[in-house]
Amino acid sequence: MSNDDLKKTPLFDAHVAAGARMVPFAGYSMPVQYKDGVLKEHLWTREHAGLFDVSHMGQARLRGENPAKSFEKVVSADYQGLKPGKQRYGVLLNEDGGIIDDLMTARPDDDGLFVVVNGACKDNDYQIIAETLADEATVERLEDRALLALQGPEAAAVLAAHVPEAATMVFMDARALTAFGVDAIISRSGYTGEDGYEISVPADAAERVWNTLLADERVKPIGLGARDSLRLEAGLPLYGHDLDETVSPIEAGLNFAVGKSRREAGDFLGAERITKELAGDLSRIRVNLKVLEGAPAREGAEIADADGNVIGKVTSGGFGPSFGGAIAIGFVPPAYAVIGSQLKVIVRGKPAAAEVVASPFVPTRYVRKL
Repeated sequence: MSNDDLKKTPLFDAHVAAGARMVPFAGYSMPVQYKDGVLKEHLWTREHAGLFDVSHMGQARLRGENPAKSFEKVVSADYQGLKPGKQRYGVLLNEDGGIIDDLMTARPDDDGLFVVVNGACKDNDYQIIAETLADEATVERLEDRALLALQGPEAAAVLAAHVPEAATMVFMDARALTAFGVDAIISRSGYTGEDGYEISVPADAAERVWNTLLADERVKPIGLGARDSLRLEAGLPLYGHDLDETVSPIEAGLNFAVGKSRREAGDFLGAERITKELAGDLSRIRVNLKVLEGAPAREGAEIADADGNVIGKVTSGGFGPSFGGAIAIGFVPPAYAVIGSQLKVIVRGKPAAAEVVASPFVPTRYVRKL
């Protein structure tokens, strides 16, 4: 896809003006980094507040007589039990229990469900949802909205100066409210392991909101490069890398995405496979690896046991600036997934020592109670 064919978010001009290096991502021209570079942007977010443009993500409203019940036909989470003002992580499944996409779904008000999906997957996701639920629910894609993420230990104080109600929210709260003079949907969540918010606003207000937040000295713009290293340190999977249509939520270590009531009913796509895997019948599982020597192990690197036998593959990897070393996510047989297991990663044809460690690599700082 040429640069001329790439879509632009409502904040494209603001990124260019700020000196961002723009790259193709999910069909959009997106900022991978700004003038400070990925390392400084990563550390700034861990220490202060980083502002991300995630407007490439898909936003939609799912409406119907009982949208939560309808939605459960294509996802494994319990959305009928989702309380007003709350948000829940879930996965869109195929018939074999593989993950078509992972997504966030909220009840910010009485207007059905608010669904946010990955940018590269949104066209396929919404087509599947719309076709499967055609007789009972409608999908309205919110193409005229932007999505900003404000992340970091100072994010709450920054946003509270403009939206006082945000200060009373806790992790996975979601509210529809008036903010910055427009109708907004705000959730206290994100993809960095830090406290923070995702802020949906009308596209025509996006640049004003962006500039208003950046006027605070505690806030800097952050690109996709640091977003990736931040989520990797938080042990969060990335669709298209750690998750795909062959990977089940149990293999991916996302057991919580299969609701208790759903497990009991077994009424979701791929239930037979997933039920067996929940009982321990699975051949691979996602692990976190600390690479003990040499260069970082990147996606595609092989994972071997202590004797050098290849047992798995790295799906995400790189340097963790806050962790202070090379880290990776990958899949291995369950017998090798025990914390402390000594393995090897094959980097540039040479084996390097690695150790299975707990997730996340660095402590998360979600605010669960105030």
